[in-house]
Amino acid sequence: MIPIPSNAKVWLAAGVTDMRRGFTTLAAQVEATLKQDPFSGHLFVFRGRRGDLIKAIWWDGQGACLFAKRLERGRFVWPSAKAGKVALTPAQLAMVLEGIDWRLPQRTWRPLTTG
Repeated sequence: MIPIPSNAKVWLAAGVTDMRRGFTTLAAQVEATLKQDPFSGHLFVFRGRRGDLIKAIWWDGQGACLFAKRLERGRFVWPSAKAGKVALTPAQLAMVLEGIDWRLPQRTWRPLTTG
């Protein structure tokens, strides 16, 4: 898991992104498209056209971090909007990174009685 501070927000960039981009051009996209500061300490996540590769950028206070993950099977679940951003919780980010549908997670267990 990415060691993000508890006060950092997680943002998904809606739509598709050119996965040839590095930290500098992704940071420029954060400023221009998402209207956010890439050096704020928040995590910004981008998905490629095929949907099997994501990249995340994060400024940890000392330097720029660029994370990438490619799924061998399946696709990352992404918002259907063509532009904009979506805020996620750290738990939802964990589901995204595992290829799980973070929008409607299914609970596998529910208590039958109380007390």
